[in-house]
Amino acid sequence: MSSPMEQLYQQLILDHAKSPHGRGLADGFTAESFQVNPTCGDEVRLRVHLDGDTIDRVSWEGQGCSISQASVSIMSELVSGTPVEAAEDLADTFRRLMHARGEGLDEESEDKLGDATALTGVARYPARIKCALLGWSALRDALIQSGRAGEPAPDATARPTEEDA
Repeated sequence: MSSPMEQLYQQLILDHAKSPHGRGLADGFTAESFQVNPTCGDEVRLRVHLDGDTIDRVSWEGQGCSISQASVSIMSELVSGTPVEAAEDLADTFRRLMHARGEGLDEESEDKLGDATALTGVARYPARIKCALLGWSALRDALIQSGRAGEPAPDATARPTEEDA
């Protein structure tokens, strides 16, 4: 039996999977990335729309499990209207959450992630971590292609280990 908080998080993930935010590729983008999770076949094509050094919005199309689709939907909401540097900080924080093995992060970090903390429990299941990171990887790749990405945080480049697969 799951706790009321876990049930709330599960409902949030289902809500985003059923009614995704930012879904639908829009024209006028700055850079695009296509990512596939080779383990399960989930995929996302993401376009980043920049206004100077700010992410005006993210548009995307994808298919896959509710975790991958909810994660990119939540990420789309979090980074739209955010300076690139702040979005990269959010991505680094989300990667740390996915490597916390379901233990969560400090309160400040979780406040920063907002609805993305609903995916905390996903980190207990290593095979699902790649699903949750798919959209974030596409965002990072699109920002690199745009020439606006900074150097990744040291632990942000950590790839899932064999143990995670």
